[in-house]
Amino acid sequence: MLNPKLKLNPKMFTSDIEQAPTRKGFGQGLLKAGELDKNVVGLCADLTESTQMHLFAEKFPNRFVQVGVAEQNLVTVASGMATMGKIPFCSSYAMFSPGRNWEQIRTTIAYNERKVVIVGSHSGISVGPDGGTHQALEDIALMRVLPEMDVVYPCDATQAKIATLALAKSKKAAYLRLGRAPSPIITTEETPFALGKADIYWLPEVGLAQAGIIVTGPLMHNALLAAKELESEGIKTKVMNLSSIKPIDKNAIIALAKETKKIITVEEHQVAGGMGGAVAEVLAQNYPTAMEFIGVHDKFGQSGTPEELIEHYGMGKNAIKEAVKKVLARKI
Repeated sequence: MLNPKLKLNPKMFTSDIEQAPTRKGFGQGLLKAGELDKNVVGLCADLTESTQMHLFAEKFPNRFVQVGVAEQNLVTVASGMATMGKIPFCSSYAMFSPGRNWEQIRTTIAYNERKVVIVGSHSGISVGPDGGTHQALEDIALMRVLPEMDVVYPCDATQAKIATLALAKSKKAAYLRLGRAPSPIITTEETPFALGKADIYWLPEVGLAQAGIIVTGPLMHNALLAAKELESEGIKTKVMNLSSIKPIDKNAIIALAKETKKIITVEEHQVAGGMGGAVAEVLAQNYPTAMEFIGVHDKFGQSGTPEELIEHYGMGKNAIKEAVKKVLARKI
């Protein structure tokens, strides 16, 4: 059942569940952050409407810089503004930022401990028809390896808005990962979110869970659909939302592994170096556990609709169910 303490969307399993891209929630959150703090500034690399930064630019034109198609300059200018006490949010497609300007992010932001939020929109396979050149599947790995860099991947547009406000108030640099395609609204304005904190969105009605499903990003909806169907088949699971990939909630991950002895990770990213790898690192050091990994397995993307690509690369509801059954069948 859905965790009643978290006040999730009551329409979760209905056909009329609201949908919106996570980038839209970011745009709304940035506008609100700008209203709350005059030091919040915005920078973009010629993709203002695509990244939903136009709301901020229209309201605060004197606090917005259009850098143009120059992603290296985008983050270095942001670093300079942070040095002068501003709180910069800089946005582009994830394939270009951090994909094109990683060294500048590393040196001018992370190494110098500058408070900048790098916003990577249009991430993952669900970019759809833009194809493999524009589908960032490696960006979590690129950013979580950097010291002094937090990594956040909201599960829906509502959480993206709340996460944006939280990142505006945090003290560290961060990478905020966003999607292009509309995805189901899972949370509400009352659903808790905190950096470094994971939450259990689904739990058995009675008894202990047999497997733990750890999810980051909008694939949470597929995981919840899978958990609901598994429950009807007599398989009890817990589904954890791990929007904060770094800092990571080690205690929550270890507790879930100790209860279930079986873990499945779900992400719209390369399995290598992604959230699943971060979870595996925690468990390898603290509580070795049987695992299965849902994500892209050492392949590039291709053109197609978001729905087609999610299914083709094995990240749909049925693939998650199969992974749960596979890990449960494994003897440890």
